[in-house]
Amino acid sequence: MGLNKCVKNAEEAIHDIQDGATIMLGGFGLCGIPENSITALVAKGVKNLTCISNNAGVDDFGIGLMLQTKQVKKMISSYVGENAEFERQLLSGELEVELIPQGTLATRCLMAGYGIPFFPTPAGVGTEVADGKDTVVRNGKTYLIEDAFDAEFAIVKAWKGDTYGNLIFKDTARNFNAPMAMAGKTTIAEVEHLVNIGELNPNEIHVPGIYVHRIFEGSNYEKRIEQLTVRN
Repeated sequence: MGLNKCVKNAEEAIHDIQDGATIMLGGFGLCGIPENSITALVAKGVKNLTCISNNAGVDDFGIGLMLQTKQVKKMISSYVGENAEFERQLLSGELEVELIPQGTLATRCLMAGYGIPFFPTPAGVGTEVADGKDTVVRNGKTYLIEDAFDAEFAIVKAWKGDTYGNLIFKDTARNFNAPMAMAGKTTIAEVEHLVNIGELNPNEIHVPGIYVHRIFEGSNYEKRIEQLTVRN
Protein backbone atom coordinates (compact mmCIF):
# COMPACT_ATOMS: atom_id res chain seq x y z
CA MET A 1 0.00 0.00 0.00
CA GLY A 2 1.23 3.46 -0.83
CA LEU A 3 0.90 6.63 1.19
CA ASN A 4 -2.15 7.75 -0.79
CA LYS A 5 -5.07 5.35 -0.45
CA CYS A 6 -7.74 7.68 -1.81
CA VAL A 7 -10.33 6.46 -4.26
CA LYS A 8 -12.75 8.67 -6.12
CA ASN A 9 -16.04 7.52 -4.63
CA ALA A 10 -18.00 4.64 -3.09
CA GLU A 11 -18.43 2.89 -6.44
CA GLU A 12 -14.67 2.69 -6.92
CA ALA A 13 -14.13 1.67 -3.30
CA ILE A 14 -16.44 -1.38 -3.51
CA HIS A 15 -15.61 -2.33 -7.11
CA ASP A 16 -14.22 -5.77 -6.26
CA ILE A 17 -16.93 -6.90 -3.81
CA GLN A 18 -18.52 -9.87 -5.55
CA ASP A 19 -21.49 -12.18 -4.96
CA GLY A 20 -21.03 -14.35 -1.87
CA ALA A 21 -18.65 -11.97 -0.08
CA THR A 22 -18.46 -11.65 3.70
CA ILE A 23 -18.61 -7.99 4.75
CA MET A 24 -18.33 -6.22 8.08
CA LEU A 25 -20.39 -3.04 8.26
CA GLY A 26 -19.75 -0.50 11.00
CA GLY A 27 -22.43 1.35 12.89
CA PHE A 28 -24.51 1.18 16.07
CA GLY A 29 -28.23 1.59 15.59
CA LEU A 30 -28.27 4.28 12.92
CA CYS A 31 -25.09 5.97 14.19
CA GLY A 32 -21.88 5.74 12.18
CA ILE A 33 -23.42 3.97 9.17
CA PRO A 34 -21.33 3.80 5.94
CA GLU A 35 -24.26 5.22 3.99
CA ASN A 36 -22.49 5.92 0.69
CA SER A 37 -20.98 2.44 0.47
CA ILE A 38 -24.30 0.74 1.22
CA THR A 39 -25.96 2.80 -1.52
CA ALA A 40 -23.20 1.70 -3.92
CA LEU A 41 -23.65 -1.96 -2.96
CA VAL A 42 -27.39 -1.71 -3.60
CA ALA A 43 -26.76 -0.12 -7.01
CA LYS A 44 -24.19 -2.76 -7.89
CA GLY A 45 -26.65 -5.53 -7.04
CA VAL A 46 -24.22 -8.01 -5.47
CA LYS A 47 -26.06 -11.01 -3.99
CA ASN A 48 -25.69 -13.76 -1.38
CA LEU A 49 -23.77 -11.52 1.00
CA THR A 50 -22.91 -12.46 4.57
CA CYS A 51 -23.11 -9.25 6.60
CA ILE A 52 -21.54 -8.84 10.03
CA SER A 53 -23.03 -5.86 11.83
CA ASN A 54 -24.23 -5.02 15.32
CA ASN A 55 -27.73 -4.50 13.94
CA ALA A 56 -29.62 -4.76 10.67
CA GLY A 57 -30.61 -1.13 10.16
CA VAL A 58 -34.25 -0.20 9.67
CA ASP A 59 -36.51 -0.90 6.71
CA ASP A 60 -35.41 2.03 4.57
CA PHE A 61 -31.93 2.83 5.90
CA GLY A 62 -28.60 1.14 6.49
CA ILE A 63 -28.42 -2.61 5.86
CA GLY A 64 -32.22 -2.54 5.62
CA LEU A 65 -31.78 -1.23 2.07
CA MET A 66 -29.88 -4.40 1.11
CA LEU A 67 -32.47 -6.59 2.82
CA GLN A 68 -35.19 -4.95 0.73
CA THR A 69 -33.37 -5.94 -2.45
CA LYS A 70 -32.69 -9.51 -1.16
CA GLN A 71 -28.92 -9.08 -1.39
CA VAL A 72 -28.17 -10.54 2.06
CA LYS A 73 -28.02 -14.31 2.50
CA LYS A 74 -26.91 -14.30 6.15
CA MET A 75 -26.87 -11.72 8.95
CA ILE A 76 -24.46 -12.06 11.87
CA SER A 77 -25.75 -9.54 14.39
CA SER A 78 -26.44 -8.70 18.00
CA TYR A 79 -29.65 -6.62 17.86
CA VAL A 80 -32.25 -6.81 15.12
CA GLY A 81 -35.43 -5.44 16.68
CA GLU A 82 -36.14 -2.39 14.48
CA ASN A 83 -36.50 -3.95 11.04
CA ALA A 84 -39.85 -5.38 9.90
CA GLU A 85 -38.44 -6.73 6.61
CA PHE A 86 -35.67 -8.49 8.51
CA GLU A 87 -38.31 -10.13 10.73
CA ARG A 88 -40.36 -11.21 7.72
CA GLN A 89 -37.38 -12.77 5.93
CA LEU A 90 -36.24 -14.53 9.11
CA LEU A 91 -39.64 -16.04 9.87
CA SER A 92 -40.17 -17.10 6.25
CA GLY A 93 -36.79 -18.84 6.10
CA GLU A 94 -35.43 -16.52 3.39
CA LEU A 95 -32.66 -15.16 5.62
CA GLU A 96 -30.11 -17.07 7.69
CA VAL A 97 -29.42 -15.35 11.01
CA GLU A 98 -26.73 -15.84 13.65
CA LEU A 99 -27.42 -13.86 16.81
CA ILE A 100 -24.36 -13.16 18.95
CA PRO A 101 -23.99 -11.48 22.36
CA GLN A 102 -22.85 -7.93 21.74
CA GLY A 103 -19.60 -8.25 23.67
CA THR A 104 -18.76 -11.45 21.81
CA LEU A 105 -19.44 -9.71 18.48
CA ALA A 106 -17.06 -6.90 19.39
CA THR A 107 -14.38 -9.30 20.63
CA ARG A 108 -14.58 -11.47 17.51
CA CYS A 109 -13.81 -8.28 15.55
CA LEU A 110 -10.93 -7.36 17.85
CA MET A 111 -9.41 -10.84 17.74
CA ALA A 112 -9.46 -10.75 13.94
CA GLY A 113 -7.61 -7.42 14.08
CA TYR A 114 -5.09 -8.81 16.58
CA GLY A 115 -4.50 -11.97 14.55
CA ILE A 116 -5.76 -14.27 17.35
CA PRO A 117 -7.84 -17.11 15.81
CA PHE A 118 -10.10 -17.92 18.78
CA PHE A 119 -10.77 -17.01 22.40
CA PRO A 120 -12.71 -18.27 25.46
CA THR A 121 -15.75 -16.43 26.84
CA PRO A 122 -18.40 -17.24 29.46
CA ALA A 123 -21.09 -15.38 27.45
CA GLY A 124 -23.69 -17.76 26.02
CA VAL A 125 -22.79 -20.88 28.03
CA GLY A 126 -25.93 -22.96 28.55
CA THR A 127 -27.90 -21.16 25.83
CA GLU A 128 -28.57 -21.60 22.10
CA VAL A 129 -25.44 -19.50 21.50
CA ALA A 130 -23.38 -22.51 22.63
CA ASP A 131 -24.86 -24.98 20.11
CA GLY A 132 -22.12 -26.72 18.15
CA LYS A 133 -19.28 -24.85 19.84
CA ASP A 134 -16.35 -26.25 21.79
CA THR A 135 -16.01 -25.48 25.49
CA VAL A 136 -13.15 -25.40 27.96
CA VAL A 137 -13.21 -25.49 31.77
CA ARG A 138 -10.86 -23.34 33.82
CA ASN A 139 -11.00 -23.11 37.64
CA GLY A 140 -14.36 -24.82 37.60
CA LYS A 141 -15.97 -22.40 35.15
CA THR A 142 -17.07 -23.27 31.61
CA TYR A 143 -16.17 -21.07 28.66
CA LEU A 144 -17.24 -21.16 25.01
CA ILE A 145 -14.55 -21.13 22.36
CA GLU A 146 -15.45 -18.40 19.87
CA ASP A 147 -13.68 -17.93 16.53
CA ALA A 148 -12.36 -14.60 15.33
CA PHE A 149 -14.24 -13.31 12.31
CA ASP A 150 -12.88 -14.00 8.83
CA ALA A 151 -14.24 -11.20 6.65
CA GLU A 152 -12.99 -10.30 3.20
CA PHE A 153 -14.11 -6.68 3.58
CA ALA A 154 -14.78 -4.22 6.37
CA ILE A 155 -16.65 -1.04 5.49
CA VAL A 156 -16.57 1.74 8.10
CA LYS A 157 -17.59 5.36 8.40
CA ALA A 158 -15.48 7.99 10.19
CA TRP A 159 -15.85 11.69 10.87
CA LYS A 160 -12.41 12.61 9.58
CA GLY A 161 -9.55 10.82 7.85
CA ASP A 162 -6.38 11.56 5.95
CA THR A 163 -5.13 10.27 2.63
CA TYR A 164 -3.10 7.52 4.33
CA GLY A 165 -6.24 6.19 6.07
CA ASN A 166 -5.75 7.44 9.63
CA LEU A 167 -9.26 7.77 11.09
CA ILE A 168 -10.99 9.84 13.76
CA PHE A 169 -14.53 8.94 14.82
CA LYS A 170 -16.96 11.30 16.47
CA ASP A 171 -18.79 10.39 19.66
CA THR A 172 -20.91 7.20 19.49
CA ALA A 173 -19.99 6.59 15.85
CA ARG A 174 -16.72 5.12 17.09
CA ASN A 175 -18.66 2.01 18.29
CA PHE A 176 -18.09 -1.02 16.04
CA ASN A 177 -16.37 1.03 13.34
CA ALA A 178 -12.99 1.04 15.09
CA PRO A 179 -12.61 -2.72 15.76
CA MET A 180 -14.05 -3.60 12.34
CA ALA A 181 -11.56 -1.30 10.62
CA MET A 182 -8.81 -3.45 12.14
CA ALA A 183 -10.44 -6.75 11.23
CA GLY A 184 -11.14 -6.76 7.48
CA LYS A 185 -8.75 -8.27 4.97
CA THR A 186 -9.61 -5.17 2.89
CA THR A 187 -10.86 -2.17 4.86
CA ILE A 188 -12.80 0.60 3.13
CA ALA A 189 -13.34 3.86 5.00
CA GLU A 190 -15.72 6.61 4.02
CA VAL A 191 -15.29 9.90 5.86
CA GLU A 192 -17.10 13.19 6.18
CA HIS A 193 -13.87 15.18 5.92
CA LEU A 194 -10.77 14.01 4.03
CA VAL A 195 -7.51 15.87 4.75
CA ASN A 196 -3.85 15.58 3.81
CA ILE A 197 -1.29 13.56 5.77
CA GLY A 198 -0.04 15.59 8.72
CA GLU A 199 -3.25 17.53 9.31
CA LEU A 200 -4.61 15.17 11.96
CA ASN A 201 -3.35 15.38 15.53
CA PRO A 202 -1.62 12.02 16.14
CA ASN A 203 -2.96 11.97 19.71
CA GLU A 204 -6.56 12.04 18.41
CA ILE A 205 -6.33 9.22 15.85
CA HIS A 206 -8.51 6.23 16.77
CA VAL A 207 -7.49 3.86 13.95
CA PRO A 208 -4.02 4.08 12.36
CA GLY A 209 -3.90 4.08 8.59
CA ILE A 210 -1.98 0.78 8.47
CA TYR A 211 -5.35 -0.96 8.82
CA VAL A 212 -7.09 0.97 6.04
CA HIS A 213 -6.74 0.09 2.36
CA ARG A 214 -9.11 2.56 0.64
CA ILE A 215 -10.57 5.86 1.74
CA PHE A 216 -12.91 8.40 0.18
CA GLU A 217 -14.87 11.48 1.17
CA GLY A 218 -18.59 10.76 1.29
CA SER A 219 -21.50 13.13 0.82
CA ASN A 220 -25.18 13.73 1.65
CA TYR A 221 -25.14 11.97 5.01
CA GLU A 222 -28.59 11.72 6.57
CA LYS A 223 -27.34 10.80 10.06
CA ARG A 224 -30.75 9.60 11.12
CA ILE A 225 -31.82 9.35 14.74
CA GLU A 226 -33.33 5.96 15.56
CA GLN A 227 -35.40 7.00 18.58
CA LEU A 228 -35.91 10.69 19.37
CA THR A 229 -37.25 11.46 22.83
CA VAL A 230 -37.75 15.03 24.00
CA ARG A 231 -39.32 16.69 27.00
CA ASN A 232 -42.89 17.98 26.72
